[in-house]
Amino acid sequence: MTPTRPGPLVLIVALVALLTWAVIRPFYSELPLMPWTAIPTVLLLAIGEAYTGWATKARIARKPDTKPVEPLAVARLAALAKASAYAGAVFGGLFAGFALYTVQILDRETPRSEFFVATGSFLSCVALICAALYLEHCCRIPKEPDDLKRD
Repeated sequence: MTPTRPGPLVLIVALVALLTWAVIRPFYSELPLMPWTAIPTVLLLAIGEAYTGWATKARIARKPDTKPVEPLAVARLAALAKASAYAGAVFGGLFAGFALYTVQILDRETPRSEFFVATGSFLSCVALICAALYLEHCCRIPKEPDDLKRD
């Protein structure tokens, strides 16, 4: 499995945002209100992945008071990180598309509140992507034994 690069993630966010913006234009008034609950939910996922990355890095480095980590567990965490990064990019693009559309009609009350919800949700998806990339980075096995002592 190769490391996830930020470039394709940015491309996914941009393409999904443009597609969402184009699709919701004719149907926006028929859509239900966007729930604000995505913001804390995705932020909690991001915090969990960042903490897991920090703990995994310490366990791989065999820092004092940590148990060694199973290699299969690290592989599963790396797969979770990769999936979270791509899912965060897709959902971030959806929220960015909503924000792009609603920023054009901020003079009305409902689109204004939806703009803030969509923007907050987009930012929490960006936090999830960053946490996922960090977790994936922490799952790498150091190439040399000296790398273990530097961190």
